[in-house]
Amino acid sequence: MNGFTAVLLYAVWTLLLVMMYASYRVPLVLIGRKSPNHWERGQPSDDPAILVRAKGAHLNCVENFALFAAVVCVAALLGKSAVVDAVAGYVLYARIGQSVVHLIGTSFPLVLIRAALFLLQVGLILYMIWGLLH
Repeated sequence: MNGFTAVLLYAVWTLLLVMMYASYRVPLVLIGRKSPNHWERGQPSDDPAILVRAKGAHLNCVENFALFAAVVCVAALLGKSAVVDAVAGYVLYARIGQSVVHLIGTSFPLVLIRAALFLLQVGLILYMIWGLLH
């Protein structure tokens, strides 16, 4: 998978996670059961647990997206796309894995798996940067 495809699919995955909780919330607002500002940041949520986790998984996706996309774009600008193409798909797979584990639950073992998948993504992005610099 090339880097641009991985970035595009990463964006699609992030949007799917947004739609999980937005498709629950928007109808509640439209039918008047909740006010649009019902879901303030930092406040406890009365959403179903899976949707709270979907929001968390979405926010986790956002944390590395700009960095990943920037590295892929810089590689293209430098004419070194092959450096990122070799591993970009694995960044995407690790991100999807992290999100799926997040959706499953928040037990201690699952949090450790999420952390490992996050560190794998960071390691892969650093590997791509290293390859671009050398």
